[in-house]
Amino acid sequence: MENTIKIRRSPFRWLRKKVFIFRSPWFDIIQYIILVVGFTWLMIESSERLGYYWQWYRIPRYIFTFDEGNFVIGQLMEGLIFTFKITGISLLFALILGLGTALIRLSSSFMGNVVARVYLELIRNTPLVVQIYLVYFVIGPIIGLDRFNSAVLALSLYEGAYISEIFRAGIVSLHKGQWEASYSLGLSSFNTYRDVILPQSIRRILPPMTGQVITLFKDSALVSIVSLNDLALAARIVAADTFLVFEVWFATAGIYLIFTVALSTLAYHLENRYRILT
Repeated sequence: MENTIKIRRSPFRWLRKKVFIFRSPWFDIIQYIILVVGFTWLMIESSERLGYYWQWYRIPRYIFTFDEGNFVIGQLMEGLIFTFKITGISLLFALILGLGTALIRLSSSFMGNVVARVYLELIRNTPLVVQIYLVYFVIGPIIGLDRFNSAVLALSLYEGAYISEIFRAGIVSLHKGQWEASYSLGLSSFNTYRDVILPQSIRRILPPMTGQVITLFKDSALVSIVSLNDLALAARIVAADTFLVFEVWFATAGIYLIFTVALSTLAYHLENRYRILT
């Protein structure tokens, strides 16, 4: 008598399959519209009860205007441009620092591992705002850094610590056979990293790296505490001058949201591209 194994199927399996087939991009669009309508209704109701009158028509001039046919950027747009500048420079140094720290931790150097570990623990276990103050008021004057360079250094050190762990996780996730095959072909450690390991790890680290870039973009708002004219400080100045607190900060949040969603979408397409190529 032959032994047979019966696989018990869920009675709702057909329903899950139907729902999966039915799901389409329009379903997500409808959900988003419902969310926006509900949030708008909530804002209107709360403003009526508080007796607050929205003045959104005054906001566009602080983003951009046209003066005699010429395009003129407003205070919020100037702050956004500065935010892009400090984010881009800090990201470049954070990537270099993060990759270097990850490679040191994966090396056989005892002192290198100790220094890298101390750096990671100090940076990841202290708030970014404290680090900005420390770099600006203590380290900056010693080595001759101005406000901008002090903020770049603080952001690079902070984000580099997290990026190093992303790089290290992507590298160690690869099978050891990749190393053995590279060494059997006579490749050095440098060429193995450059031609074999890092190209394969890019696809794996892309999603968390995108999240870290978005975090850096939002964390750059903290540089306003040392009077750097980023988007957050520009919004604070406009809100203080016009008393349009809700409108200005809602508009600022919308600007941050637009560009973070754009970054997430770009990373999604890059991830799909690498998946196809590999």
